[in-house]
Amino acid sequence: MSRYVMALDQGTTSSRAIVFDRRGLPVASHQQEFRQIYPQPGWVEHDPQDLWRTQLACAQAALKAAGIAARDLAAIGIANQRETTLLWERTSGAALGPAIVWQDRRTAAACAALRAQGREAQVTAATGLLLDPYFSGTKLAWLLDHIPGARARAERGELAFGTVDSWLLWQLTGGAVHATDVSNASRTLLLNLHTLAWDDELLALFNVPRAVLPQVVPSSALLGQTRADLLGAPVPITGIAGDQQAATFGQACFAAGMAKNTYGTGCFMLMNVGAAPQPSANRLLATALWQRAGAPAVYALEGSVFVGGAVVQWLRDGLQLFGRAEEVEALAAQVPDSGGVMLVPAFTGLGAPYWDAQARGLMIGMTRGTTRAHVARAALESIALQSADVLAAMQKDAQQPITQLRVDGGAARNDLLMQMQADLSGVPVVRPRVTETTALGAAYLAGLATGVWASQEEIAALWQVDRRFEPAIDEDARAERLTRWQRAVQRAREWA
Repeated sequence: MSRYVMALDQGTTSSRAIVFDRRGLPVASHQQEFRQIYPQPGWVEHDPQDLWRTQLACAQAALKAAGIAARDLAAIGIANQRETTLLWERTSGAALGPAIVWQDRRTAAACAALRAQGREAQVTAATGLLLDPYFSGTKLAWLLDHIPGARARAERGELAFGTVDSWLLWQLTGGAVHATDVSNASRTLLLNLHTLAWDDELLALFNVPRAVLPQVVPSSALLGQTRADLLGAPVPITGIAGDQQAATFGQACFAAGMAKNTYGTGCFMLMNVGAAPQPSANRLLATALWQRAGAPAVYALEGSVFVGGAVVQWLRDGLQLFGRAEEVEALAAQVPDSGGVMLVPAFTGLGAPYWDAQARGLMIGMTRGTTRAHVARAALESIALQSADVLAAMQKDAQQPITQLRVDGGAARNDLLMQMQADLSGVPVVRPRVTETTALGAAYLAGLATGVWASQEEIAALWQVDRRFEPAIDEDARAERLTRWQRAVQRAREWA
């Protein structure tokens, strides 16, 4: 049996490929950033060819760095930025326009109109989601309405819609497979979460023709194989999951009640709730976690923070406070606290539990004594505070207390941020030895389908702790900081 599995991790700001061995350890990787396009305020786009070009280049480079050939891979798994929406021609495989990124808010008015019609309860009951421009359904309708001739062509079956997983799967298989897994499909506003099938009432509500949709498939199963010319030999593609569901799998959160938080461009907290969707009373989302071939689906509650690590990118690129994102920790550590500065990074609105598309970024509490170190520390605190809001909502929904939070993603390597998270959330924060759990989860899903790993129990035994961060402030100090945060959030809301 081949000893290696490759994960393709197509994220919001970069593409990566990582080769893992049977111990779940990375052997080699390659990463490329790509262009972010901001045509007007609130709009965020990607060039679909950038996504494909960089992802393929990373796969080829990772194979070379590992010193192996495509025939040495047992399988490929895909993890992807979710909700980002693409439309392309079936005959040529060419995209009809830009990819509308999950952060994009151009359909806020359309969502507001549906809410005003009283449609949100119907949508939430069927999908587990809220009416928000974050999700793919209104993005797809926008593309169909604004690309000349697209709606008629879609109805004739000439066009294909997909989130990034579908786009990569189409390109990797040379157009042989048009599919999406249950985890990605559950983020479109078009899938019934209870039947795991496209819903005719939702398709009518969002005015989406069924002919444009991909097939819904399990997250761990034989889905197709790569074109031989791409990597040097055909490789089975046997795993797909949205990046946050993949990270939950990579964190071995296999039992109901286990939770993880991923610190990427945004922050995404998911708690496994078992084999049935659980509605939220606190404006969290119900979502499909994964499904293995021949097995029932597993579900989660999720809270999404739109701007996590992106606030550090803003400090780097927008304010030019430092040259590399990694420098933020040392800069923030120069001061014992933020000096009263609060930063609410609502650059594209606020996600859970507020769901305010009109909120905008705010920095308050500055004095003449404020330095760039205070701003850096306030930015890190804003990541932890937003995640603490989500955890508090999740604790209210949970049928059992959350006793620890497993963490991953690039910013999880920031010790100062992780201690802030433990302090502000009031629960231990546990970082695993391998923090690239999004890619690892995609690899595990793919490897389970090809026998590289025999069971989830075997995978759980591979998970190892790197460091555990215990809360180090008392309840009064925590409550004071959370109250000050809430005051700042209220000032940032409904601004646009």
